[in-house]
Amino acid sequence: MAYTVHQAKTQFSRLLKEVEAGKEVVVMRGKKPVAKLVPVEEPKQAAQRVPGGFEGLILGDDRAFAPLNDAELVELGFGFLVDGEPTGTEGIERPASHDPAG
Repeated sequence: MAYTVHQAKTQFSRLLKEVEAGKEVVVMRGKKPVAKLVPVEEPKQAAQRVPGGFEGLILGDDRAFAPLNDAELVELGFGFLVDGEPTGTEGIERPASHDPAG
């Protein structure tokens, strides 16, 4: 059904009843449609998630959580984390130390 803006304002409750009955209502400004009232669809129920549904499907290696040794740190570019003298940091610029008193 199509209604003018004036009709829609004065008969809004009736328009809502039509929409609730499953009809679409078009509001016109003159001969130009400007709005459409449609029924709201109920949201679909999402599937329930099952905790532990992937148990046993994803395999991990305990070594992934083991600390890296010095050689591995240097190989990965983290030689500056090695205890003692910085190793494997050639070509890495170090920021000048900031002296707040200076």
